[in-house]
Amino acid sequence: MTDPPPPTPGQAGASGVTAPTGGEDERARAADPVIARFVPAMQLALGEARKAFDKDEIPVGAVILDASGEVIGTGRNDRERSADPTGHAEIVAIRTAATTLGTWRLSGCTLVVTLEPCTMCAGASVQARLDRVVYGAVDPKAGAVGSLWDVVRDRRLNHRPEVIAEVMADECAALLIEFFTHRRVR
Repeated sequence: MTDPPPPTPGQAGASGVTAPTGGEDERARAADPVIARFVPAMQLALGEARKAFDKDEIPVGAVILDASGEVIGTGRNDRERSADPTGHAEIVAIRTAATTLGTWRLSGCTLVVTLEPCTMCAGASVQARLDRVVYGAVDPKAGAVGSLWDVVRDRRLNHRPEVIAEVMADECAALLIEFFTHRRVR
């Protein structure tokens, strides 16, 4: 069986990540002051994702910011190393932030993650009472913050974080696409 062709811009590839579209849309989004506010944190999350890549983990990285914008937790995927199915970047970052603050309630905090959270991580964001979820690449196969599901904005829940989508989406998607391309070659 041959590998599927790489995705075209705006199309989901075998990794499930939408390929970067680039161009005017990305530049216009980057100029948006709401988006621009989270670019430095997304760059830190991308640094965590690269560390996961280097450890042969799916390259997803996350940071948690407190209300003042200080980083209080970081995480990267470590399911393979830890043999823990909950070893997603978001969960690792949430645990670190909760330890830093000494409470499970992360009210006033923001999760910044390179890939749209799955149902587990979206649910954890709600349970942790995060104020905001900011993500990079869209995950049409497993995303639970607007793509496949929209867990965090379900009106039946007692807490609904604000969502800011596709911050540095091209850069976040490119790292995932690179990882899965290398994985198929091996």
